[in-house]
Amino acid sequence: MSAQLNKPVNQKAWFLILPVFICVAFSAILPLMTVVNYSVQDIISPERRVFVGTEWFAAVMRDEDLHAALWNQLRFSLAVLAVEIPLGIALALAMPAEGWKASATLVIVALSLLIPWNVVGTIWQIFGRADIGLMGHALQELGIEYSYTGDSTHAWLTVLLMDVWHWTPLVALLAYAGLRSIPDAYYQAARIDGASKFAVFRYIQLPKMRGVLMIAVLLRFMDSFMIYTEPFVLTGGGPGNATTFLSQYLTQKAVGQFDLGPAAAFSLIYFLIILLFCFVLYNWMQRLGQASAEGAGHD
Repeated sequence: MSAQLNKPVNQKAWFLILPVFICVAFSAILPLMTVVNYSVQDIISPERRVFVGTEWFAAVMRDEDLHAALWNQLRFSLAVLAVEIPLGIALALAMPAEGWKASATLVIVALSLLIPWNVVGTIWQIFGRADIGLMGHALQELGIEYSYTGDSTHAWLTVLLMDVWHWTPLVALLAYAGLRSIPDAYYQAARIDGASKFAVFRYIQLPKMRGVLMIAVLLRFMDSFMIYTEPFVLTGGGPGNATTFLSQYLTQKAVGQFDLGPAAAFSLIYFLIILLFCFVLYNWMQRLGQASAEGAGHD
C-alpha cells in the first residue's frame, strides 16, 4: 500500500502574477467598469448624475447615424478581407524563399507597416490631389473626374485602397512565415507525384497556412473595424457620411458632443459587435479547416 504524498502548496507564487494583474486592472478592467458606470447614467455635471438604466442603449440603437456608420463599417471590413487576404497570399507566394533577395524583399514589403497612421492619411491626402498628387493627376489625365473630397464613391474607394496599401504587407508576412514553415518533404512528394502548382497550393500550402491565415483574418478584421486615424485625416468622414465609420461616430458622440452617457453605451455595443464577429469568423474558419482535413483524409 503506497503512502499518500502530500505536496506542500506555496501560496507565495501568487505574488509572481500580481504585477500582471495590476497592469490588466488599470489598463482594461477599471476603464471598462467606468464605461459601464457612465452608460447607465445621465451626467449633467461632475457633481450631478442621474441613473437612467438602459435608456442610452435604446437611444443609441435607434440612431440612424449609427445605422449608417455600421453599414459603412461592415462594407469596409468585408472589402478589406476580400482584397487583402488573397493579395497577401499571392504576394507571399511570389516572394523569394532564400538568399539576399528574400531579406531585401522582406524589408521592402514591411516598409509601409512602419509608417504612423496619421502620416499614412497625409500621404494619401497628397497622393490623391489632382494638382500635385501622382494618382489624382494621372486619373485626371486619363479623363476620370476623380475627387475623394467631392464624390462619396471615390472617397470610399480611396480609403479602401489606402488601407490595402498599408496593411496587405502584414498578411503577406504572416503567409510568408507559414510557407517557410512547411517541410521540404511535402514538396518532394508532390514533385514525385507530378502535382501541378495549383495542386501544391491547394493541398499543401493552403492547409499548412490555415493557422497563420486565421490570425491574419482576425487581426485585419479587428483593426479595420476600429479604423479611425487614416480616414479622419484623409476625408474627415466625408463627403457627407460616406467614410464615417463606427470609431468616428463614437468620437463625435464622446468628444464633439460630449454625450458621455450615449458614448459609453455605444462603446459597450461596439465592443460586443467586434467580439461577436470575431467569434463567428473564428468558428467559421475552424470548420473550414476541419472540413478540408476530413476531405483530404477521405482522398
